[in-house]
Amino acid sequence: MTPSQRAEQRLERRLSLELAPFDRRALGLAVGATSALAVVLLTIASLVVDAEGRFPLNLLSNYFSGYRVSWPGAGVGAAWGFVAGFCGGWFLAFVRNLIVTLWIMKVRIAADVKSSREVLDQI
Repeated sequence: MTPSQRAEQRLERRLSLELAPFDRRALGLAVGATSALAVVLLTIASLVVDAEGRFPLNLLSNYFSGYRVSWPGAGVGAAWGFVAGFCGGWFLAFVRNLIVTLWIMKVRIAADVKSSREVLDQI
């Protein structure tokens, strides 16, 4: 095997890994868990460190029904944070997969048109 063939195989392997579709459910779970943890940690930090309420974390109650800056509110916020994060992560993976698929289709169509032009030029 020549060095150029090995380089081409490495490039194909790398491209296949980079253009592989994201798992929507896995990304949703990861972003959801991270969002839930962030809401819990921010709520606890606000309760412990910011007793005067200088950080307006209570504004999350406008988006998360039942959320309050309290110990039980941390659980409610975690549930809502997980749901919002899951939806955001799932949608992010969906859009990324769609964009990559459309780009691959564009490249393939352009290659087909180019190859058919070369054939038609020789007739």
